[in-house]
Amino acid sequence: MRYITPFVLEDLKKKMVFIGGPRQVGKTTLAKAVLSAAFPAGRYLNWDFDEDRQKRWSADNTLLVFDELHKFPRWKRWIKGIYDVSHETHSFLVTGSARLDVYRRGGDSLMGRYHYWRLHPFSLDEIPKGISPKEAFHRLMTVGGFPEPFLDGDERSARRWRRERFDRVLREDIRDLESIRNIQLLGMYLDLLRHRVGGLITLSNIANDLQISPKTAKSWLEVLERMYLVFSVRPYTKSLPRAVLKPPKVYFFDNGDVLGDEGARFENLIATSLLKRLHFLEDRDGYRYELRYIRDKEGREVDFVIVKDGELEELIEAKFSDDNISKSLLYYAKRLNPKKATQIVATIKRPYDKNQIKVTDPVSYFQGFF
Repeated sequence: MRYITPFVLEDLKKKMVFIGGPRQVGKTTLAKAVLSAAFPAGRYLNWDFDEDRQKRWSADNTLLVFDELHKFPRWKRWIKGIYDVSHETHSFLVTGSARLDVYRRGGDSLMGRYHYWRLHPFSLDEIPKGISPKEAFHRLMTVGGFPEPFLDGDERSARRWRRERFDRVLREDIRDLESIRNIQLLGMYLDLLRHRVGGLITLSNIANDLQISPKTAKSWLEVLERMYLVFSVRPYTKSLPRAVLKPPKVYFFDNGDVLGDEGARFENLIATSLLKRLHFLEDRDGYRYELRYIRDKEGREVDFVIVKDGELEELIEAKFSDDNISKSLLYYAKRLNPKKATQIVATIKRPYDKNQIKVTDPVSYFQGFF
């Protein structure tokens, strides 16, 4: 059972439930698990299959699952009509690889009819039974957290899986949903981002490298975010008069996508784990969370800032091997006085607290949240 399953079951009693997330993150498996656990008479229909598009359902099918429905151009109007007529006799679960939360914005005819959940890969706060925390950390750092490579644990198979996934997202999902013609050049753009995890991304430099316009580089980043391949972390500037607006940092939903040293992969792992937690809290509780970073004119930088409804909650620094408290983290902890300040160190042997900063290992920080 995935971490959002009990909440999905509860929300299905009241409204439609939409589940978004990356391709192959386990949305279909979760939907079928919901069917078998609570709605054995339900019906599963996948928009990718022609036969399923022609099938109908009966009054006995108490749950209707529409998988990849967003690929139907008029899906919002269609599901609204079905729901308005049938919501007293059917529950509805809708999944999609592309970002349903983006496609639902602006003049949303479905407003008030559904709850939205985002499903993320496995992480240190969601470890399947039979896998130790130590082994889970190793797999997250080598093959990533997507179910198939994570559960298999084989690096060679993971590389093949990742290449096939990239190809499907670039040549199928983006082709179906976006107006991008030069898919090969977009793949090169993606590879450049894979080498720059943890650094500031200056899109004009990437545009120059690929001989494309800065406007195109910006729009391509937005496309990759909609496809749940990457996400951007932007600077936090509130209460920082000497801060300078900086370019974003870009991280990958699949930790195995990172082409860099162990430090870059570890920072990406912390980023994806934090985003997973914040998305869960947003989807469950309705608060607005933001994941940011800090960097000022003097170059003092803290990797991550958690902001809740506009208020700073926590400062987080990620280090692979250095367990000495970061001078930048110490500076900002005193300057901004957050509720919590934490340094997460991959190889630390003895966690400790000093100057109101907690220095700990990733398992202790994340495990047990869900």
